[in-house]
Amino acid sequence: MAKAKSALLVVESPTKAKTVGKYLKDLGGEFKQFTVKATVGHLRDLPQRELGVDVDNDFAPKYVTIRGKGKTLAELKKAAKGADTIYLATDPDREGEAIAWHVADQLNAAPRIRRVLFHEITKDAVRDAIRNPTAIDDRKVDAQQARRILDRLVGYKASPLLWKSIKTGLSAGRVQTVALRLICEREDEIRAFTPKEYWSIEVDLEAQRKKFQAKLHKIAGHRPELGNEAAALQVVTAVTGKPFVVSAVTRRQRRKHAPPPFTTSTLQQEAAKQMGFSAQRTMRTAQQLYEGVELGKEGAVGLITYMRTDSTRVAPVALEAVREYIGKEFPAEYLPAKPNVFTSRKSARAQDAHEAIRPSDVWRRPEDLKKALTPDQLKLYRLIWQRFVGSQMAPVVYDTTTIDFEVGQYLFRATGSVVKFTGYHAVFHEGHEAEEGRTLEDLKPVPSLEEGEAAKVRQITPNQHFTEPPPRYSEASLVKELEKRGIGRPSTYAAIISTLRNRDYVTLAERRFQPTSLGETVSRVLVSRFPDIFNVEFTSEMENELDKVEEGDLGWVDVLRNFYGPFSTALAAIDPEAMIREAHDVSEVEGQPCPDCGKGTLRVRTGRFGPFVACSDYPECKYTKPLKRDRAPDRPTDQKCPTCDRPMVIKTGRFGEFLACTGYPECKTTRPIPLGVKCPKCKDGELAERRTKRGRSFFGCSRYPDCDFSTWYRPTPVTCPSCGYLGAEMRSTKTRGDYRRCLACETEFVVEEGAPAPAGA
Repeated sequence: MAKAKSALLVVESPTKAKTVGKYLKDLGGEFKQFTVKATVGHLRDLPQRELGVDVDNDFAPKYVTIRGKGKTLAELKKAAKGADTIYLATDPDREGEAIAWHVADQLNAAPRIRRVLFHEITKDAVRDAIRNPTAIDDRKVDAQQARRILDRLVGYKASPLLWKSIKTGLSAGRVQTVALRLICEREDEIRAFTPKEYWSIEVDLEAQRKKFQAKLHKIAGHRPELGNEAAALQVVTAVTGKPFVVSAVTRRQRRKHAPPPFTTSTLQQEAAKQMGFSAQRTMRTAQQLYEGVELGKEGAVGLITYMRTDSTRVAPVALEAVREYIGKEFPAEYLPAKPNVFTSRKSARAQDAHEAIRPSDVWRRPEDLKKALTPDQLKLYRLIWQRFVGSQMAPVVYDTTTIDFEVGQYLFRATGSVVKFTGYHAVFHEGHEAEEGRTLEDLKPVPSLEEGEAAKVRQITPNQHFTEPPPRYSEASLVKELEKRGIGRPSTYAAIISTLRNRDYVTLAERRFQPTSLGETVSRVLVSRFPDIFNVEFTSEMENELDKVEEGDLGWVDVLRNFYGPFSTALAAIDPEAMIREAHDVSEVEGQPCPDCGKGTLRVRTGRFGPFVACSDYPECKYTKPLKRDRAPDRPTDQKCPTCDRPMVIKTGRFGEFLACTGYPECKTTRPIPLGVKCPKCKDGELAERRTKRGRSFFGCSRYPDCDFSTWYRPTPVTCPSCGYLGAEMRSTKTRGDYRRCLACETEFVVEEGAPAPAGA
């Protein structure tokens, strides 16, 4: 009797190992014994404390075992010795391919190594992959290696320039700097924006016992341009007392087709809009759903397909399953005669091997998983499931009506919309941000009037408006902009955004990104010194070249040569002292007499601890003084000083932001920034974040010491469903997940699914 063969299967995470291991039991065939091991991420990488790239030898990389991973690598080598076949099942993308390549290199067992790809972690998918192994894709490895070396070259060559000119510890990322540039340029647009006054005219009408509204649409056939109150009142005077008789009615049917199933980018955008998730939170939760969740007797089950994809393609078997589900669960008119087909973006070629993000089993409905999933997992799974089911449903059908009223030279128009057929909205509704404009759902119905019929005028109202600057980027709109411009790839967006926040280059206020003064300085210095490197077009083209490497159309060394030539030229031309002058205002310091010797003059210098000024008579005079980066400009608020009634501004101190009186130094009043929640104890003060002497955050009344109310939990402006009080603590437990507790009556409740999260949540 032949001896049963053994096999080693290597994955990235312990959770994935547990899920996959369950499916490998009783596989049958020639393999009877499977050992599953996890690398827990990367095992090898470029060294931390040196460049690790030989730029003079075709950019040869120097790889070392990551600190702390020696034991894991030793265990893999030991397990590999007794295995007849070694399956490398790291994630099916460039990074996963690179990890598999490193593992194969260290195991040194090429004849026994097979590459397997799990696009979803289900019983059938895992077993099919094992029975149909392939080889490591060297082109994917090359593309990932090129990206890693590019990022290392920029980080190790450009970051020290920031240390010398601004302060030590800063980082210059190849892609993150371009993303930061977008945020800073948007802030520049907002600052430079000059509001322009304009007026609109609204008429409240009534007909057929229905109230509706018409707006001034044209004047003498042209778009109205009412730049001041006088012009608006002239229109009001001209139409007051005149009959509003229908001059034209247009009725039409409009269809809104179902959106495609999620890609990485659209999932991040929709999760941000509907649930307030950051890109990092979305991807972390999606990874958990992909790798496997414990479902009672079933054990660990992978609930979604792989979450890093630019494709909207769906496997035929999944398409058949979702159409069967729709046919059984909905009336016949909700299922199109043929499957809906979606076209992927051209730039997504490299990732089209993956399907769109979808449930691994559409019959596994969200409501059936409530007890097994965490709140975040349930929210994201529900979103993915609803989008996938909705993507194969019939369009939403609207009946729209436009009613025109010609009053002399003035044309007023009323537009209404009603849903005739809910279509895919029976399952899924898209999220929406204010700057995206109104949708058909926002239009109210209008009466069924015909030409020649009159409507009763109830009121004519002129309204003053001012044009608004472009909005700051939200999590969703930034991801959308990065994808639109080809900056990075969707799988990198979460890391890009989290790096900007962790480095204190941007802050997130009211769900919008705003650059810090440090971020603006970093962006200004890097872009001015490397205009051809840190720009959108160059960064986008680099991504295209990496795609070409993966497709076999371009060599990875050629990509690095094309980049490093201009980059090294720009590096050689850098004047550190000029960078210091650009980063700091030294006009009042440079050239001044030395305060120590009085002979020399002060000049800017740079050293290992950052920029400083020194006496020109060095070494005879050793006077030095460090240059400190300018603080962020004060931001105006609508708050008044409780002491002198002057305006208060937001300043930044060692413990973060706070309110300060503009009357300083005459008035030295400061106070914490209120959270928009009234104190439940005194009813007069507002709650604000404070710190204990040991630095721990808590939340207390702004009237302290007159009012001593405090809580450890962050208050949010959420209305209590029991008593109506606007204020509840953010609480969370492992068993219950996120919930709120009213500050007034202590009622505990969950914020409605899909409702916008309050600021700071």
